[in-house]
Amino acid sequence: MIAEEKAAARKAAFARRAAAHAADTGNAAAHLSALLAGHRGVPISGYLPIRSEIDPRPAMAEASAHGPVGVPVIQGKGQPLRFARWEPDTTLVAGPFGAAVPEVIEEMVPELLIVPLVAFTRDGYRLGYGGGFYDRTLERLRARRATLAVGFAYAAQEAAELPLDATDQRLDLIVTEAGVITP
Repeated sequence: MIAEEKAAARKAAFARRAAAHAADTGNAAAHLSALLAGHRGVPISGYLPIRSEIDPRPAMAEASAHGPVGVPVIQGKGQPLRFARWEPDTTLVAGPFGAAVPEVIEEMVPELLIVPLVAFTRDGYRLGYGGGFYDRTLERLRARRATLAVGFAYAAQEAAELPLDATDQRLDLIVTEAGVITP
């Protein structure tokens, strides 16, 4: 039953995200840049956007001048993500699920993750694409040390509620083009 509820929530959220993406003026990462400025030198992971995802690369580029920045690399179904070092001029190649990855994988371990999502709630839960990659990864990283999970999305991706599983990991903050939400 939860799988069907999540599929319906994803469909509605994809439509809201596509509309927000079409209206994006190119300044959507300003609040994310401001947030990351308070974490200079901390190893962070961003992501390389696919489809209509909000683009964190301007904030990632700024952060890369002050510390290591990585991007996720999918290892396989049911496995947590690995992270490869990224810089604005990194040569990229096609990776799984249409996401680009660095041609040369130099592994790093982030302490702050910028997490893409399909939908989010004000209390810090997210709906992803359904593979569970970020949930597994956050669970593993948080078991080792404090790890900050920052959802990055258009404000239009907010949902009043989402169907949840016991394995869903909560976000610590959500950043949109309109501001920062603290659950």
